[in-house]
Amino acid sequence: MQALKIDEEIWQMFPEARFEVLVVKGINNQSKADEYYQELLDRAIEKSQKYIANDVFRDNPVVSEWRTAFTKFKKKKGARASIEALLKRVSQGKSLSPINPLVDIYNSISLEYGVPCGGEDLQKMDGTMHLGVAKGGESFRPLGSDEDEPALPGEVIYYDATGAICRCFNWREAQRTMLTEDTTDAVMVIEAINADQAQRAKSAIEKLKELVESKLNATGEHFTLQAQ
Repeated sequence: MQALKIDEEIWQMFPEARFEVLVVKGINNQSKADEYYQELLDRAIEKSQKYIANDVFRDNPVVSEWRTAFTKFKKKKGARASIEALLKRVSQGKSLSPINPLVDIYNSISLEYGVPCGGEDLQKMDGTMHLGVAKGGESFRPLGSDEDEPALPGEVIYYDATGAICRCFNWREAQRTMLTEDTTDAVMVIEAINADQAQRAKSAIEKLKELVESKLNATGEHFTLQAQ
C-alpha cells in the first residue's frame, strides 16, 4: 500500500510541486537523550538564519513563497506554512525544546533546509493518506483541543478514510495520527512548491533518512511524488 497519494487537484493548483516521502519502520522513539536533541535543534536554528536575512520577515523568499501558495485555496484565518511558524520563532529569538526524537529530527531538518516537514503515525492511519482539496466537514481534532474543527470546503488537507490528518498542508496537526514516543512506524513528508524548494527538499530527505536510521534504529524507504 502506498503511504501517500496526491490528488489531481493539487497538481492543477501547484504544477511544480514535489513531495519527498519517507516511510520509516521499526522506530525506537523512546530516547531520553534530550541534550543531543537540544543541540540538534540549536544547530538547526543557527543554520536557518540565512532564510530570514531580510529584516522585513514577510519579504524573505521562504516566507513569501508559501504565503502566496496559501492564497490559492480556502484556509482558516491565520493559517501559515509550518516552516514560517518555525522561522517566526527564530526571528523572535526563541528556542525550540525537545518533544520526542522523531519530531525533533524533522523540526531540525525543516529549519536547516527551509522546507515544511511533517510526520504521521502509520499505525493510526485509516487506509492510505491523501493530499487533496477538502469537500468540507472532514472530521479534525487539532492538538490540544477537545472539540472537532472540521476542514473548510476548498482547503488543502492531508486526509484518510476517517477524516483530515493535517489542514492547510501541514499547518495544523490532528491528535489522531500525531507522532508520540510509542510510534514505531511513520510516514514523513517534505513539501516543495517550486524548483528551488525542490532542490533543498531533496537534500533534506536524504539527511532525514540518515538521521532516523542512525539515531532511531529504523529503516526508511524514500520515494518522490511529482506531476507527470
